[in-house]
Amino acid sequence: MVNETKKIQLKLGGLSCSFCASTLEKAFAKKEGIKKATVSLAHNEILVEYKPEKLTPNNIKDTIKDLGYIVRDPDKLKAFEEEEQEIKQKRSKLFLSASFTAAALLIMLIMWSGIMLPWFVWIMFGLALITVFGPGLFILKMAFQSLKRGILNQHVLLEFGAFSGLAGGIAGFFIKDFPGIEFFAVSVFIVTYHILSDFTSLKVRTKASQAVRNLLKLQPSTASVIRNNNEEVIPVEELNINDLIRIRPGENIPVDGNIVEGSSSVDESIVTGESMPVEKKTGDEVIGGSMNKSGTMIVKVTHLGEDSFLQKVAHSIEEARALKPGIILLVDKILKYYVPGVLFFSGLSILIWTAGDYFVTGHIDLVRGILAVLAVFIMGYPCALGMATPLAMIHGGGKAAEKGILVRSSIAFQALKDANIIVFDKTGTITKGTPELTDIIQVDGKNLTTHLVSDKTERAGQAGKDYIIQTAASAEYPSEHPLAEAIVNYADKNNLTLQQVIDFESYPGKGVKAFIENNEILVGSLNFLNSKNVMMLNNAVQISEKMKDNSKTIVGVSENGKLIGMFAIADTIKEDAKDAIKKLKDAGLEPIMITGDNKQTALSVAEQVGIERVEAEVLPENKLHKIRQLQESGNKVIMVGDGINDAPALMQADVGIAIGTGTDIAIESADIVVMGGRLRSIPDVYQIGKNSYNKTVQNLTLAFSFNGIGVPLAVSGLISPIWAMIAMVASVSTVLLNSFGTSIFKSKRNKSKTLNIDIKNIHCDNCIKTIKKVLHEKIKNVKVNASLNNHIIEVTYKDTKITEEGIEEILITNGFYAKVIEKST
Repeated sequence: MVNETKKIQLKLGGLSCSFCASTLEKAFAKKEGIKKATVSLAHNEILVEYKPEKLTPNNIKDTIKDLGYIVRDPDKLKAFEEEEQEIKQKRSKLFLSASFTAAALLIMLIMWSGIMLPWFVWIMFGLALITVFGPGLFILKMAFQSLKRGILNQHVLLEFGAFSGLAGGIAGFFIKDFPGIEFFAVSVFIVTYHILSDFTSLKVRTKASQAVRNLLKLQPSTASVIRNNNEEVIPVEELNINDLIRIRPGENIPVDGNIVEGSSSVDESIVTGESMPVEKKTGDEVIGGSMNKSGTMIVKVTHLGEDSFLQKVAHSIEEARALKPGIILLVDKILKYYVPGVLFFSGLSILIWTAGDYFVTGHIDLVRGILAVLAVFIMGYPCALGMATPLAMIHGGGKAAEKGILVRSSIAFQALKDANIIVFDKTGTITKGTPELTDIIQVDGKNLTTHLVSDKTERAGQAGKDYIIQTAASAEYPSEHPLAEAIVNYADKNNLTLQQVIDFESYPGKGVKAFIENNEILVGSLNFLNSKNVMMLNNAVQISEKMKDNSKTIVGVSENGKLIGMFAIADTIKEDAKDAIKKLKDAGLEPIMITGDNKQTALSVAEQVGIERVEAEVLPENKLHKIRQLQESGNKVIMVGDGINDAPALMQADVGIAIGTGTDIAIESADIVVMGGRLRSIPDVYQIGKNSYNKTVQNLTLAFSFNGIGVPLAVSGLISPIWAMIAMVASVSTVLLNSFGTSIFKSKRNKSKTLNIDIKNIHCDNCIKTIKKVLHEKIKNVKVNASLNNHIIEVTYKDTKITEEGIEEILITNGFYAKVIEKST
């Protein structure tokens, strides 16, 4: 078709601010064959829709490179290496230009002290030339390419100033008493200041990018393919339809397919949102992106490329990126009119001191006119304006990092303050995403009695809880099933010694049989136990149904044909979920749960955490549409998720927040990443975003005060270029001080802090030893006192960079449910 268009998505380097994004979008808007180009500063990406009969992907890449930006390698690992190389190159340029600036400043100081040597002007001329055409050459190239396309940006404005300085300095060779040295000095100073600003912005973005890198699994996707009775590992891209691939326990399923041999339990939570593993057997379909939990399977590949589930998700993300609501940053609104305004005032200044002066006095004051033009360009260079948002981002990002939050985009700060709805995924976001033991059901005569795992009460004349757990965990230990893993993990946390098992036999999707000290032990579903003629008690079925209503899975345990107990296993809610959602509601946000899990489970979880609005059984592609519908109704939406199925919705939302323990694709689609699995950080994200936006407004007000007042004064000739340079430095310094003044003047005294931390799952002295060990490894000069009676530990440490959230994270990462309940200094 003649009107058919294609899309290309590219990773970029060299983007430092919204001006860069605007330059690229304007350049492509003027290029024939381009339908639309969208730049994402948060993700350093550009999505270009083009007509293939007029342009090729190489044409698009060449345009990006011509403008002075970098097209990154699509391989994630190589892209990160390129980023590190860019940092080194920019650091070298900054070092060179800073050296030239120091030399120029030294000459200026000597001159101001009254010493003037004739060769000073030649040294300054050389410093100006080498700075503009040496480390500053890349700015000149970018300015030329922008000007060639009719785009006015910060590079163009800088080069107007730099070349005005060079022109004025050269004029000093021919005009007596003309301050040529000062003109050359200005060229050196403004180029160096731009390189410093560019490096600072890159450093901030790279730091965030490197933090994301630490979360990602950078190995290429591979598959074990069976061809001609030989098995070999190949890249997924080399698979063909009908290939047979072997998938072992613990491996991700790389592509869509059908099982032709074997059976297993498959975790599809990050794909479908289903909280509990799904039993799969020969003939069943498996979805790429899910995880094989237990048995080995041989799968026939059924979908590749455009038809595969993961590719459909990628297309949804691409669509979301293109249709994501644009957020016009406050600084962009100012800069839209700012650059043309500065150029207007520069023209006005030369007009005033030539034609205007001649009309009034009959003389032309060309020197003063040139000085005024240069002063306008210097005062008008938007360094402080350009740094106002990045500095606020550094300030807010630093505050966020202290709480384990990674902010990837300054745009997110502005969007957060306007948000009124926050959407949560369920599995892995509100819940932990892994099955855990929740109830132990003991035999009480001819009936069963249910106890929460936290209840340590024992009853005489019945199998004790520890015995039931120990017996079941011993029998299940050889199994790789996720429910078996939940039972074994609970036994391990409670330091129960497992017994030796003989004649272990697994019944896939049903249960296991084993012998312990000549006793036949069966562990599995009630249907499995029934099929093995186990004697059921009166209320076993009723309890099982009740547990199912609460989204729990029942596992029975029998010994020599008699039921000795049951377990309830579920994907449990995170300890901080209810409190976090309450805080968000108090802040004025409406929480909504959108999940692929079944309605009964979703409603149960939502009720427990205080969410009234629930959308269940939502397919991955429909999550994206649900977010878009909310936006089309005039809402500003935050989305919180962790799975593959959440990635398109994270990209579509005004602000996407990924849980740091989630999938690569979710993390890369998000604007903000919460390290670990804590939900209590989400209210912090919202508050930090609002505070950072306020800081941005303050910075822009301060910066514009200097530029807005200084430019008209420069036109009048009341400010010389050197004083304009000093004023520009003062404006940036003021913005810096406003952003970091509190931190700079904050007391540096090392006070001791004491935290009382409630840890619900401390069970024994070994737990305390583990806690002390991990805290001593991570924190200097820490003292830990613990009590098994009230499950409270007291942690005393010096006021270093470690925060209370950091201490909580250390403990949570090591399996302890930690929450600070009291603190003192």
